[in-house]
Amino acid sequence: MKKEIKLPRSVETYIRAVNTGDTDAFQSSFTHDAVVKDVGREFRGVAAIKEWGDREIFAVNVTLEVMKVVEREGQTIVTVKIDGTFDRTGLPDPLVMDLCFTIAGGKIAALTCRLTESN
Repeated sequence: MKKEIKLPRSVETYIRAVNTGDTDAFQSSFTHDAVVKDVGREFRGVAAIKEWGDREIFAVNVTLEVMKVVEREGQTIVTVKIDGTFDRTGLPDPLVMDLCFTIAGGKIAALTCRLTESN
């Protein structure tokens, strides 16, 4: 029997903020010194993360459909199917990614976004 993993509140806030276009809630889900690693690029601090989110999430209407959640080595790994109006050139269809969250003090301290490896 598979145990349902409850998402940490800040991860829930992040996903809901992305899906509803709530930039304030998005920004508030991160610690002030959080780090986002998105497919080989790094964004440090809440101002850089806000710019990344505005440009690469909210400007292209990204939505996240949660497919799986696992806890591994102190991280919450959320596998999501991503949709939106972004350029899909060279991307797999459907676009499925692992969002690897590290939580500190109830907020997201680190987020690594990577393509899900197909098994």
